[in-house]
Amino acid sequence: MLLREFFITKEPLEEKQVWARSGKKVVRKYRCQGGRRHGRVVATPQQCFASPDIKKRVRLKRIKARLGQRIVRKARRTKRINPASRRVQALNKSR
Repeated sequence: MLLREFFITKEPLEEKQVWARSGKKVVRKYRCQGGRRHGRVVATPQQCFASPDIKKRVRLKRIKARLGQRIVRKARRTKRINPASRRVQALNKSR
Protein backbone atom coordinates (compact mmCIF):
# COMPACT_ATOMS: atom_id res chain seq x y z
CA MET A 1 0.00 0.00 0.00
CA LEU A 2 1.45 3.35 -1.00
CA LEU A 3 1.48 6.14 1.51
CA ARG A 4 -0.72 8.37 -0.65
CA GLU A 5 -3.28 5.56 -0.83
CA PHE A 6 -3.30 5.53 2.97
CA PHE A 7 -4.37 9.17 3.04
CA ILE A 8 -7.03 8.62 0.38
CA THR A 9 -8.60 5.46 1.86
CA LYS A 10 -7.86 6.17 5.55
CA GLU A 11 -6.82 2.54 6.13
CA PRO A 12 -4.33 2.02 8.96
CA LEU A 13 -0.77 1.07 8.09
CA GLU A 14 0.01 -2.51 8.99
CA GLU A 15 3.78 -2.02 9.07
CA LYS A 16 5.11 -1.96 12.62
CA GLN A 17 7.66 0.63 13.66
CA VAL A 18 10.97 -0.65 15.01
CA TRP A 19 14.28 0.88 15.99
CA ALA A 20 17.16 0.45 13.53
CA ARG A 21 20.59 1.77 12.76
CA SER A 22 21.33 4.32 10.07
CA GLY A 23 25.10 4.71 10.17
CA LYS A 24 25.91 5.53 13.80
CA LYS A 25 22.45 6.94 14.54
CA VAL A 26 19.45 5.08 15.95
CA VAL A 27 16.28 5.85 13.94
CA ARG A 28 12.69 4.59 13.53
CA LYS A 29 12.04 2.27 10.59
CA TYR A 30 9.29 -0.16 9.55
CA ARG A 31 9.10 -3.95 9.50
CA CYS A 32 7.18 -5.11 6.41
CA GLN A 33 4.07 -7.16 7.24
CA GLY A 34 3.28 -7.87 3.60
CA GLY A 35 4.60 -7.50 0.09
CA ARG A 36 7.68 -9.06 -1.41
CA ARG A 37 9.91 -7.72 1.38
CA HIS A 38 7.91 -9.42 4.14
CA GLY A 39 9.79 -9.31 7.46
CA ARG A 40 12.48 -6.91 6.27
CA VAL A 41 13.22 -3.60 8.00
CA VAL A 42 12.86 -0.66 5.59
CA ALA A 43 12.96 3.13 5.88
CA THR A 44 9.51 3.79 4.39
CA PRO A 45 6.38 1.62 4.14
CA GLN A 46 6.29 2.08 0.34
CA GLN A 47 9.48 0.02 0.02
CA CYS A 48 7.62 -3.11 1.16
CA PHE A 49 5.73 -3.19 -2.15
CA ALA A 50 8.35 -1.73 -4.50
CA SER A 51 9.67 -3.83 -7.38
CA PRO A 52 13.21 -5.18 -6.94
CA ASP A 53 16.22 -3.44 -8.49
CA ILE A 54 17.76 -6.29 -10.50
CA LYS A 55 21.13 -4.54 -10.92
CA LYS A 56 21.55 -4.18 -7.14
CA ARG A 57 20.45 -7.78 -6.58
CA VAL A 58 23.04 -9.14 -9.05
CA ARG A 59 25.79 -6.93 -7.61
CA LEU A 60 25.10 -8.12 -4.05
CA LYS A 61 25.05 -11.74 -5.20
CA ARG A 62 28.51 -11.28 -6.79
CA ILE A 63 29.91 -9.58 -3.67
CA LYS A 64 28.52 -12.31 -1.40
CA ALA A 65 30.12 -14.98 -3.62
CA ARG A 66 33.47 -13.19 -3.32
CA LEU A 67 33.43 -12.05 0.32
CA GLY A 68 30.63 -14.14 1.91
CA GLN A 69 32.14 -15.33 5.19
CA ARG A 70 34.11 -12.10 5.70
CA ILE A 71 30.88 -10.05 5.49
CA VAL A 72 29.17 -12.37 8.00
CA ARG A 73 32.03 -12.06 10.50
CA LYS A 74 32.15 -8.27 10.17
CA ALA A 75 28.36 -7.97 10.66
CA ARG A 76 28.47 -10.20 13.76
CA ARG A 77 31.27 -8.14 15.25
CA THR A 78 29.46 -4.86 14.51
CA LYS A 79 26.22 -6.06 16.12
CA ARG A 80 28.12 -7.17 19.21
CA ILE A 81 30.44 -4.15 19.65
CA ASN A 82 28.93 -1.04 18.01
CA PRO A 83 27.14 1.06 20.71
CA ALA A 84 24.35 2.03 18.29
CA SER A 85 23.69 -1.65 17.47
CA ARG A 86 23.53 -2.54 21.15
CA ARG A 87 21.12 0.33 21.78
CA VAL A 88 18.89 -0.86 18.91
CA GLN A 89 18.80 -4.40 20.34
CA ALA A 90 17.86 -3.09 23.81
CA LEU A 91 15.15 -0.75 22.47
CA ASN A 92 13.55 -3.46 20.32
CA LYS A 93 13.70 -6.00 23.15
CA SER A 94 11.83 -3.64 25.51
CA ARG A 95 8.89 -3.42 23.06
